[in-house]
Amino acid sequence: MASTLVDARERLSAPARLPSFRLLWLGQSLSLLGDGFSYIAFSWITLGLTQSTLALGYVLAFQAVPRALLTLVGGSLSDKWSSRTLMKLSSWARAALMAAVGLAGLAGSLTLWMLCCAAAAFGAVDAFFQPARASILPSVVDKEQLAPANALLAVGTKVAAVLGPAVGGMVVAFSNAPVAFLVDGVCFALCGLCVAGVRTLPRPVAEGEGPAADGPADSAGPPKAEVSLGARIRAGLRYAFEDPRIRTILAVDAAVTFCQAGPFTVGFATLAKVDLHGGSATLGLLNGALAGGAMLGTLVGGAVGSRPRIGLLIAALAGWLAIGTGLLGLVGNTAGALATVLAMGFGMGFQGVFGLSWIQRTIDGSVLSRVISVDMVIGYAVAPLSLIVCGALAQSGTAPMFAVSAAVLAVTAIGILSSRTVREMR
Repeated sequence: MASTLVDARERLSAPARLPSFRLLWLGQSLSLLGDGFSYIAFSWITLGLTQSTLALGYVLAFQAVPRALLTLVGGSLSDKWSSRTLMKLSSWARAALMAAVGLAGLAGSLTLWMLCCAAAAFGAVDAFFQPARASILPSVVDKEQLAPANALLAVGTKVAAVLGPAVGGMVVAFSNAPVAFLVDGVCFALCGLCVAGVRTLPRPVAEGEGPAADGPADSAGPPKAEVSLGARIRAGLRYAFEDPRIRTILAVDAAVTFCQAGPFTVGFATLAKVDLHGGSATLGLLNGALAGGAMLGTLVGGAVGSRPRIGLLIAALAGWLAIGTGLLGLVGNTAGALATVLAMGFGMGFQGVFGLSWIQRTIDGSVLSRVISVDMVIGYAVAPLSLIVCGALAQSGTAPMFAVSAAVLAVTAIGILSSRTVREMR
């Protein structure tokens, strides 16, 4: 037992011995910390300036829409130039933007239209960072280290996602919102410096040459003659949807996003207040249990030495979440709800390590960022739909909403198991 634990710890810590991975980990964590700062800063300064929640909605929408519209462009450019280059330039652009907004705020010259423009610019630049962030890892560590490296990055992501809004709120509370923008700019500038220090491995396949490992032979990327941005985006879409295994990953991600965005926001809030007769503390416990379970599952997944069948693992996750979601509609006490949510988070964290590692290991490097950007855009489209549908269903109680989510996940699991090609994915 002791030997097994030592081996697991060694596997999990192996990527951290690489200087470039440590810089990447720190850079990504700083960027996500900055994202949390920016959300608090934009929200607080907008409300302070306008006293209007409608105005806040406009500002947040101005940030979200360009990000969704330009993500495919960001994925295409990341494949053309390099993920490292795009991450570095995007980080420094966000740093300059946040510093400018902070200085304008301290000077008292900020207006609503300026905030909307800044939010739109931030969302647009962020669209170039996110696909690059998800696709750079195969050029930093070898394939055998992808799972533990993804686990360590995911832990940093989750910690930063919690600390960013919390620390941002403290900065606003003890100073003011413009100062939070300046601190935000420092985070992004440091991220850019960290990424600039990363030394990447050479790409094994040149741009536009060769298919992914055991992938479709005729759609690995655009031919060398196709150099336009539109052609590159179309090639990425074609690559993603012609391979049944990648289509399955996209479909499962869409189903999980649909059954997570609404049920874990609208559903948790309604469950805490109405069914469990609690308050904001109960809601916080539910979200904490989900995050804690996901972090534990991520660490366990990163420490596993074997490479499971990813198709069966994805089906198991969908079934696991279906059971958990169904139980949430029936559970009548806080302890049972917390245990269920903790188990669901564990499954999501565990599978997430292997799912992302499979994508990074299997898809050709010349098209990887484009495929990841397709997955992101689908998530951007499904999430608001889930919020609307779950909001409508929750008016009749949490049971119908959780039942619909469980049914979607169960059908997804059955669909995965019905395909031999997908079942045998490794």
